[in-house]
Amino acid sequence: MALVKFNPVRELLDVEREFNRMFNTLGSRMGVSKKDDDEEYENAVWMPLTDIYEDNDSYLIKADLPGVKKDNLKISYADGILSLSGQRSEENETKDAKCHRIERSFGKYYRSFNLPKEIKADKIKAEFKEGQLTVTVPKADEVKPKEIEIKVS
Repeated sequence: MALVKFNPVRELLDVEREFNRMFNTLGSRMGVSKKDDDEEYENAVWMPLTDIYEDNDSYLIKADLPGVKKDNLKISYADGILSLSGQRSEENETKDAKCHRIERSFGKYYRSFNLPKEIKADKIKAEFKEGQLTVTVPKADEVKPKEIEIKVS
Protein backbone atom coordinates (compact mmCIF):
# COMPACT_ATOMS: atom_id res chain seq x y z
CA MET A 1 0.00 0.00 0.00
CA ALA A 2 1.41 3.38 -1.02
CA LEU A 3 1.57 6.09 1.62
CA VAL A 4 0.12 9.41 0.45
CA LYS A 5 0.67 12.55 2.51
CA PHE A 6 -2.33 14.85 2.74
CA ASN A 7 -1.52 18.49 3.34
CA PRO A 8 -4.54 20.83 3.39
CA VAL A 9 -2.36 23.84 4.22
CA ARG A 10 -0.50 23.37 0.95
CA GLU A 11 -3.79 23.72 -0.92
CA LEU A 12 -4.51 27.00 0.89
CA LEU A 13 -1.04 28.32 0.08
CA ASP A 14 -1.58 27.45 -3.59
CA VAL A 15 -4.90 29.35 -3.67
CA GLU A 16 -3.28 32.36 -1.99
CA ARG A 17 -0.43 32.33 -4.53
CA GLU A 18 -2.90 32.27 -7.42
CA PHE A 19 -4.79 35.26 -6.01
CA ASN A 20 -1.50 37.13 -5.49
CA ARG A 21 -0.42 36.41 -9.07
CA MET A 22 -3.81 37.56 -10.39
CA PHE A 23 -3.69 40.84 -8.45
CA ASN A 24 -0.02 41.44 -9.30
CA THR A 25 -0.80 40.95 -13.00
CA LEU A 26 -3.74 43.32 -12.76
CA GLY A 27 -1.62 45.84 -10.85
CA SER A 28 1.15 45.75 -13.44
CA ARG A 29 -1.39 46.44 -16.20
CA MET A 30 -2.62 49.46 -14.22
CA GLY A 31 0.91 50.80 -13.75
CA VAL A 32 1.36 49.67 -10.15
CA SER A 33 4.77 48.14 -9.53
CA LYS A 34 4.62 44.58 -8.31
CA LYS A 35 6.71 43.22 -5.49
CA ASP A 36 8.59 40.00 -6.24
CA ASP A 37 7.38 37.00 -4.28
CA ASP A 38 9.70 35.84 -1.59
CA GLU A 39 11.53 32.61 -2.42
CA GLU A 40 10.78 31.25 1.04
CA TYR A 41 7.05 31.88 0.53
CA GLU A 42 7.10 30.13 -2.83
CA ASN A 43 8.81 27.04 -1.43
CA ALA A 44 6.75 26.76 1.78
CA VAL A 45 5.00 23.47 2.43
CA TRP A 46 3.25 24.43 5.66
CA MET A 47 2.67 27.40 7.94
CA PRO A 48 2.74 27.47 11.73
CA LEU A 49 -0.46 28.08 13.69
CA THR A 50 -0.33 31.53 15.25
CA ASP A 51 -2.14 33.62 17.87
CA ILE A 52 -1.88 37.42 17.89
CA TYR A 53 -2.57 39.52 20.99
CA GLU A 54 -2.53 43.24 21.65
CA ASP A 55 -2.26 45.15 24.90
CA ASN A 56 -1.63 48.82 25.68
CA ASP A 57 2.14 48.54 25.17
CA SER A 58 2.74 45.94 22.46
CA TYR A 59 1.62 43.30 19.99
CA LEU A 60 2.37 39.69 20.87
CA ILE A 61 2.67 36.96 18.24
CA LYS A 62 2.80 33.33 19.39
CA ALA A 63 3.60 30.66 16.81
CA ASP A 64 3.59 26.90 17.38
CA LEU A 65 6.73 25.33 15.94
CA PRO A 66 6.97 21.87 17.53
CA GLY A 67 9.93 19.83 16.40
CA VAL A 68 11.70 22.87 14.93
CA LYS A 69 15.25 23.51 16.09
CA LYS A 70 16.34 27.04 16.92
CA ASP A 71 18.89 26.85 14.08
CA ASN A 72 16.05 26.24 11.59
CA LEU A 73 14.17 29.41 12.52
CA LYS A 74 14.58 32.74 10.75
CA ILE A 75 12.75 35.89 11.88
CA SER A 76 13.01 39.11 9.90
CA TYR A 77 11.35 42.52 9.76
CA ALA A 78 11.40 44.79 6.71
CA ASP A 79 9.01 47.34 5.20
CA GLY A 80 6.32 46.74 7.82
CA ILE A 81 6.31 42.95 7.40
CA LEU A 82 7.42 40.49 10.07
CA SER A 83 8.36 37.12 8.53
CA LEU A 84 8.91 33.71 10.09
CA SER A 85 10.54 30.99 8.01
CA GLY A 86 12.62 27.85 8.29
CA GLN A 87 12.36 24.11 7.98
CA ARG A 88 11.23 21.15 10.05
CA SER A 89 13.05 17.92 9.20
CA GLU A 90 11.20 14.66 8.71
CA GLU A 91 11.93 11.87 11.13
CA ASN A 92 13.52 8.75 9.69
CA GLU A 93 11.46 5.58 9.72
CA THR A 94 12.89 2.50 11.33
CA LYS A 95 13.10 -0.69 9.34
CA ASP A 96 11.12 -2.71 11.90
CA ALA A 97 8.13 -0.35 12.09
CA LYS A 98 5.37 0.35 9.59
CA CYS A 99 3.91 3.83 9.30
CA HIS A 100 0.12 3.93 9.00
CA ARG A 101 -0.52 7.65 8.98
CA ILE A 102 1.44 10.89 8.70
CA GLU A 103 -0.51 14.01 9.65
CA ARG A 104 2.31 16.33 10.66
CA SER A 105 3.83 18.56 8.01
CA PHE A 106 7.54 18.56 7.31
CA GLY A 107 9.69 20.70 5.09
CA LYS A 108 9.91 24.45 4.67
CA TYR A 109 7.48 26.80 6.40
CA TYR A 110 6.72 30.48 6.00
CA ARG A 111 4.40 32.96 7.68
CA SER A 112 4.29 36.76 7.45
CA PHE A 113 2.39 39.52 9.22
CA ASN A 114 1.74 43.14 8.23
CA LEU A 115 2.54 45.30 11.22
CA PRO A 116 1.35 48.86 11.86
CA LYS A 117 3.83 51.63 11.09
CA GLU A 118 3.67 52.97 14.63
CA ILE A 119 5.97 50.43 16.28
CA LYS A 120 9.47 50.42 17.74
CA ALA A 121 11.13 48.21 15.13
CA ASP A 122 14.51 48.29 16.87
CA LYS A 123 12.93 46.91 20.09
CA ILE A 124 11.29 43.78 18.60
CA LYS A 125 12.18 40.75 20.73
CA ALA A 126 11.73 37.04 20.13
CA GLU A 127 11.88 34.08 22.50
CA PHE A 128 11.85 30.43 21.39
CA LYS A 129 11.09 27.93 24.13
CA GLU A 130 9.67 24.39 24.06
CA GLY A 131 8.47 24.63 20.46
CA GLN A 132 6.70 27.96 20.86
CA LEU A 133 7.98 31.20 19.38
CA THR A 134 6.88 34.42 21.08
CA VAL A 135 7.58 37.70 19.29
CA THR A 136 6.95 40.95 21.17
CA VAL A 137 6.49 44.07 19.03
CA PRO A 138 6.43 47.25 21.17
CA LYS A 139 4.08 50.05 20.12
CA ALA A 140 5.39 53.54 19.53
CA ASP A 141 4.70 55.98 22.36
CA GLU A 142 2.40 58.15 20.23
CA VAL A 143 -0.14 55.34 19.73
CA LYS A 144 -0.26 54.08 23.29
CA PRO A 145 -3.53 54.99 25.02
CA LYS A 146 -3.18 57.83 27.47
CA GLU A 147 -5.34 58.24 30.52
CA ILE A 148 -6.33 61.76 31.43
CA GLU A 149 -7.77 62.45 34.82
CA ILE A 150 -10.77 64.77 34.78
CA LYS A 151 -11.76 66.39 38.03
CA VAL A 152 -15.46 66.60 38.71
CA SER A 153 -16.65 69.58 40.74
